[in-house]
Amino acid sequence: MNSTEIKGNWNELKGKLKQKYADLTDDDLLYEEGKEDEMYGRIQQKLGKTKEEWNDIVSNL
Repeated sequence: MNSTEIKGNWNELKGKLKQKYADLTDDDLLYEEGKEDEMYGRIQQKLGKTKEEWNDIVSNL
């Protein structure tokens, strides 16, 4: 899933991520235009996942 697809479906993806990973907060999942890498970094750090693992998680939602 590329960044355009993620941006278009972010609210749906955010809900699924919060269900699957209760540790994630709204602040962790706050999507801001131009700050996607910062958000992904917060999520990866909180979940202890690599960028590749994160991409797999999002693709499988």
